[in-house]
Amino acid sequence: MSVPPRGPSGVRIRSAVQSDAAQIAALLDELGYASDPATTRERLAHLAVSTSDRILVACAGTDVLGVASVHVIPMFHTGGNIARLTALVVTERSRKGGVGKALVRAVEDVAIQHGCERVELTSGDHREEAHAFYEAMGYQRVSQRFVKALGRLTFR
Repeated sequence: MSVPPRGPSGVRIRSAVQSDAAQIAALLDELGYASDPATTRERLAHLAVSTSDRILVACAGTDVLGVASVHVIPMFHTGGNIARLTALVVTERSRKGGVGKALVRAVEDVAIQHGCERVELTSGDHREEAHAFYEAMGYQRVSQRFVKALGRLTFR
């Protein structure tokens, strides 16, 4: 798979590695998903062997400024694939500087490489700034999402 594009002002977009786990865990906490470095390392290891998943980070030197995860899903009903942007977060101090845009573009590049027809994502109703960001990136609200919790997962 090709190398994702460079981000703004020397920010590099690359695949996540195990040594990023602590910084990624902190980013996931900022997004509202409690995480710890050990669990994040396990998830990175599990997804590293997947041909359907990619975890991307935006870095400036050794600092991880943002993370995005993408999952490619084959479509049964129409053929082709869908890319699902499953997580996107940029450190608060790096927001509005182009890091999120660079990560989304890198996710879109992954989607294109995997023959995806579209990229889709879910964003909580309370994330109004995120909605404005996605709409500015060309994403449209097109459907309703229905969810049923089957375990310990709760919804906001």
